[in-house]
Amino acid sequence: MYDLIIRRAKLVDGTLADVAIQDGKIAAVGQVAADASAHQQRDLAGNYYLSAGWIDSHVHCYPSSPIYHDEPDRVGVVSGVTSVVDAGSTGTDDIDEFYALTHSAKTNVFAFLNISRIGLLRQNELADMADINKQEVKKAIDGKPGFIIGIKARMSSSVVGQNGTQPLVLAKEIQQENHQLPLMVHIGNNPPDLDEIADLLTQGDIITHCYNGKPNRILTPAGTLRESIQRALQRGVLLDVGHGTASFSFAVARQAIALGILPHTISSDIYCRNRISGPVYSLATVMSKFFSVGLSLPQVIDCVTENAAAALRLTTKGRLKPGFDADLTIFELRTAPQVFADSEGESVSAEQLLVPLAAVVAGEVLLTDEGKAADVFSL
Repeated sequence: MYDLIIRRAKLVDGTLADVAIQDGKIAAVGQVAADASAHQQRDLAGNYYLSAGWIDSHVHCYPSSPIYHDEPDRVGVVSGVTSVVDAGSTGTDDIDEFYALTHSAKTNVFAFLNISRIGLLRQNELADMADINKQEVKKAIDGKPGFIIGIKARMSSSVVGQNGTQPLVLAKEIQQENHQLPLMVHIGNNPPDLDEIADLLTQGDIITHCYNGKPNRILTPAGTLRESIQRALQRGVLLDVGHGTASFSFAVARQAIALGILPHTISSDIYCRNRISGPVYSLATVMSKFFSVGLSLPQVIDCVTENAAAALRLTTKGRLKPGFDADLTIFELRTAPQVFADSEGESVSAEQLLVPLAAVVAGEVLLTDEGKAADVFSL
């Protein structure tokens, strides 16, 4: 007997499929026998989409952070997101407290450890090189395998002060000494220059805020891709959206995607302020913006499922296949006039909006507010 069977779910390719779940894992995808028994059966009647659970690769959900904070479930399952990765809110000083807080969350919570011991206690956490302690970082990583899944270095002038690329050089040393964990690098205002940053990055490293509209962006003034970024992409460096309050430009995204420079992952850089007041609001809103700059539904979903799991090395997540974790997102693609804003003051009119209706985490169905209002399983 299965724990749960979801019947007649619409996949992103438009086909219908049943999904059976047992012991927190996907047991079957496709046609599940009509007489198969389960503790629960839910029928979507072909009216709603289902994908592997959405993964937000860049959030800030350490509630005690004085600068960027939120609640894991508020940016997670309440928004249809089954897994979130806090991108550097905490360093070694407070990673223990953050880890303890995540135990009560329904959402799967992971962390990129800030290489500064203070994390986001203040905006310039990498201005004092003495705050980077390689031994303490290693101790934290070794002590929390499966929770700390990478490291984070914010490489913009307001963060590093007079230190240039020195923090990034140390971050690469930390990475090499800690199982080559993924390294996420924030890019913003220079110095340091983006060319200097990009030339230090290697396969699997992640550039977040990849479509920011600041002068230190991935495009040249002429609208072509910087040669340093082209070289980095050829080495296997990955691009993450990291929308945030000040780090996404429709114009840059539109031009880059026209050049074939697609995001590997779509993430929100969400925290309470840009969730409530915009321009982020939710991962689903950020995903929806990419229909306006040239991506298809399958491409958008790949960026928050299979691509995200690969970039983060979450080997049991991100795919709708037997044996993978039973993390699923049920959603609608609504057609209605929308106006989306970026971080640069540009607004774009659109016709499509992704609306998450339920997050399924390890087989547990958690309806969003929109899912409850739609009475999604009443059919």
